[in-house]
Amino acid sequence: MSSKLAAIILLAGVICLTFLPPSISAAEFTSCANETAIGKYSLVEVSNCADSDASCTLKRNTNATIAITFTSSEDLPDLKAVVHGIILGMEVPFKLPNDNGCTDSGLECPLTKDTSYRYSTTLPVLKQYPKVSVEVKWELKSADKDVLCVLIPAKIQ
Repeated sequence: MSSKLAAIILLAGVICLTFLPPSISAAEFTSCANETAIGKYSLVEVSNCADSDASCTLKRNTNATIAITFTSSEDLPDLKAVVHGIILGMEVPFKLPNDNGCTDSGLECPLTKDTSYRYSTTLPVLKQYPKVSVEVKWELKSADKDVLCVLIPAKIQ
């Protein structure tokens, strides 16, 4: 191959790559709530997760803190956290040390509708967890109602 042809191919490749969207972007938290959910979140925070991270890194043998600021359109007598890890499209239940959203979470139930609250909890990232990319599905429920659901892109390292 001549050097001119190689230079043209290289230049064409650089031009194509210039116009592609970047593959690294900030972690995006997305709602997974259904239409019957009675609340919505305004802010999700994960410890050691920078705005520039494509996903949140959860280091094994440490603790991770998750905080969700939310409001509800109804009064909430109680609050329960339900967490799943989604790996290769399969939901795997994650047992929290404390799933009671009204205890050791910064909240005191009952909660009043149309008021902003900040739920926070710390969970262990155990050493035996495999090093995988996972989407964390975090739900808050009250009685038989869905309050909110958020998907958190993460990787366990």
